[in-house]
Amino acid sequence: MRSTGASASNFRTELPLSGRPGARLWSLARYMRHFDLVLTYNWGAFDVVMARRMFGGPPLVHHEDGFNQDEAGQLKPGRNLYRRLGLGAAHRLVVPSEQLEKVAARAWRQPADRIRRIPNGIPIERFARVPAGDAIPGLARREGEIVIGTVAGLRPVKNLPRLVRAFAAMRSKAARLVIVGQGPESERIVGEARGLGVADRLVLPGFLPDPARYIGLFDIFALSSNSEQFPISLVEGMAAGLPAVCTGVGDIRAIVSADNRPLIVEPEDEAAFTAALDSLADRSDLRRSIGLANRERAAAEYDERRMIEHYARLYGEAIRRPRAFMP
Repeated sequence: MRSTGASASNFRTELPLSGRPGARLWSLARYMRHFDLVLTYNWGAFDVVMARRMFGGPPLVHHEDGFNQDEAGQLKPGRNLYRRLGLGAAHRLVVPSEQLEKVAARAWRQPADRIRRIPNGIPIERFARVPAGDAIPGLARREGEIVIGTVAGLRPVKNLPRLVRAFAAMRSKAARLVIVGQGPESERIVGEARGLGVADRLVLPGFLPDPARYIGLFDIFALSSNSEQFPISLVEGMAAGLPAVCTGVGDIRAIVSADNRPLIVEPEDEAAFTAALDSLADRSDLRRSIGLANRERAAAEYDERRMIEHYARLYGEAIRRPRAFMP
């Protein structure tokens, strides 16, 4: 919420993002005075949090939603220390997952009353619609075929070659793998598929906007990441009524329905991943029952209206105007 006419483009062009730390942080703090409330997101924005800590400014709410490949296995001690020093300036630290809530308390040493967990939400009702059969370029459904799909940035942390290997090892060869997304791992994914002889059953349509328009074309949602916190694509698949086979990282076991939890496997157990895919490919009744349970859970817990209400209440509280952001 702004108190002046300053624009986002000005924010990008007027502020120094390099140079001596003291001068840079002072410039950030001075610019923040244009605003009634500042929202920061993840490690890349943390200098703004530190500027608020050192030089003051309007209320600030910091958000963390996960880590890139460089911290997928272990958090960096220097970043942990910087967060500990800076987060005292935040009105609240918002996280979407139980795992990040634990990280905030243990690694960043934040008091419980500063941490606010708000699960991600999506427009559930939009995912109940039946998608057009041609919504995914390159995918033409064949009779009796099972479509396994995922939506992800093609980055190392998503470990999509793992998904290709699990798919290639399935008993059923009447299956297709669809990976929607773009990124630097595309050639590696195609190379893995070629080496395993399944390139002709792999569809890589690139980035497609609005998953509600196509995710329902999958029969099974799959997620093979090394690290996640609260993956929205999983919730989108659940809202479309899909069963999910996933690595058990972040909050994934807590997100899915109880019926789906036996299909969540340890990240390094590719044989278990393949077995879970096979169990669903073999039984349409199991796919339907787990998909229904997932849809019911998504509707009950992850509707975006609930998420928006939580954020509106928090932001209004931060500026001491409780209804300022309420719909």
